[in-house]
Amino acid sequence: MKEMIVNRVEASGLVSLVLERFYPKEAIKIFDLKDYLFRGLIIREKEFREALKNTDWDEYKNALVAVTCSADAIIPVWAFMLVASYLQPVAKNIVLGDKEKLIETVLLNNINAINVEEYKDKRIVIKGCGEVKIPDSIYLATTAILLPHVKSIMYGEPCSTVPVYKRK
Repeated sequence: MKEMIVNRVEASGLVSLVLERFYPKEAIKIFDLKDYLFRGLIIREKEFREALKNTDWDEYKNALVAVTCSADAIIPVWAFMLVASYLQPVAKNIVLGDKEKLIETVLLNNINAINVEEYKDKRIVIKGCGEVKIPDSIYLATTAILLPHVKSIMYGEPCSTVPVYKRK
């Protein structure tokens, strides 16, 4: 007699949320102010403005751009603002910080755009341990966003989860 194999995970009604799908797909570029410093120490306004005018901004077209300074220098606020004035018309997103900060910011923006109605009164498993490293802050933000709307939140894989929240 043949017995039917039942997929208990599928039958459980769990909804798996894979945070990797919110990971940025666009090109990621770094704009390093180190290359614009006078003697590797300071920004000189006149030379800085001229250098920015002569920069090929098409390199940043539709990219996610992290603006940083990898040299140990004090950068005036207006320098970041000036860089933003050139990047804004071409880049998809601009963040002050390194690549990790940029990825975290884009992930957070994408998570904040979740349609929570899709998850209303559902049992959610936020998938962990994927191919791509997701910052811990994104798991925290996802939990905070979904919590008021879902029946439960678990972490891990549908076959092996850690309970995080269960509505009473």
